[in-house]
Amino acid sequence: MPVALLTGVSGQTGSYLAENLLARGWDVHGIQREDSRDPLVPAAVRLHQADLADFSTTAEVVAEVSPDTLWNLAALSSVAASWNRPLETSLLNGAAVANLLQAVDGLPSIPGGRGFVQAASAEIFGSADVSPQTESTPIRPVNPYGASKAYAHVLVGAYRAAGLRASSVVLYNHESPRRPEAFVTRKITAGVARIVRGTQSELVLGNLDAKRDWGWAPDYAEALALVGLSPTADDYVVATGESHTIEEFVAAAFSAAGVTDWQDLVRIDPAFVRPTDAVEMRGDSTRIRHALGWNPTLAFSGVVEAMVKHDLSTS
Repeated sequence: MPVALLTGVSGQTGSYLAENLLARGWDVHGIQREDSRDPLVPAAVRLHQADLADFSTTAEVVAEVSPDTLWNLAALSSVAASWNRPLETSLLNGAAVANLLQAVDGLPSIPGGRGFVQAASAEIFGSADVSPQTESTPIRPVNPYGASKAYAHVLVGAYRAAGLRASSVVLYNHESPRRPEAFVTRKITAGVARIVRGTQSELVLGNLDAKRDWGWAPDYAEALALVGLSPTADDYVVATGESHTIEEFVAAAFSAAGVTDWQDLVRIDPAFVRPTDAVEMRGDSTRIRHALGWNPTLAFSGVVEAMVKHDLSTS
């Protein structure tokens, strides 16, 4: 039974990836900061407590578990928060990845080599001059989160060149009912559900014109699994190839809830507008589709509808 070690196992995508690997017959271990089991973490996952900022303890966990492949999904993942906490962002999203790479690289060799999969972000491309973006698009982040992810992405490539089976998976926006409300997509769907139920009067948002490539989180967990299972390491963009504005997301959410006249229910607050924000992020996932056979199963409207239906049933 191959052994997997996941950081960020209690997050949206980490929990889906854990379920995916368990279904494939892997022995799945997870690293989390807290001592208690998050409800999203499957019961079959064996948990180890460590703060990724504590490099020595984290390295000890890696040595103890001795994973065939380590998937790193842990991060301070809010672009907005990264402006307020740039040092913590650089530590958790950058230096901690260097520590994990070093820990895996130092394990005894096994047939096929140890694997390392980094969950990178489309934010590494920043305000790209071309759309869609591919694996060869220049890296030019425009916020602390993107900069920290860019460092980790490049470092993975350096370890791959040195012989580690290390891959970086550039994930575009991916959503599900497991997304926290700190993210604008879940803020929208949960807010729409509460408005329909009469417990909230309006949605307060920032820039409605920003365009993002939104996919279904379980599909992106499948992409991460396929990359980790591949005997060949590489960088991969994971995206749907379609972009939609936040306003389109809002309209789709209200439509899924049966509300057609919604404009007066949305208020723009400049406080929610980021200092810098890429106008459009849209990815070209041709490489992973051809190399590993990955394809998304749920389109934009289906993603929004699934989230709204969940929030209507639980709000």
